[in-house]
Amino acid sequence: MAELLRTNQMGIIAAVEGVLTGEDIPYYVADRNMSVLEGSIGAIPMRVLVAPEYEDVARALLTEAELGEWLRPLK
Repeated sequence: MAELLRTNQMGIIAAVEGVLTGEDIPYYVADRNMSVLEGSIGAIPMRVLVAPEYEDVARALLTEAELGEWLRPLK
């Protein structure tokens, strides 16, 4: 899986989920439950993951939706 971003900000996660769902791109939000359990100290950020074959199009869509600043650098 390719990691698109990581954050503790639920608003960003919701916006990303909306973009990806709207374009039928399968994704997974890792560590969602751990982030909630640890509280608000920000020790465990949530990560949005997509299959490698969707990474390029997902990055382009998120950049177009003005969420590009949240994207992790390409490896």
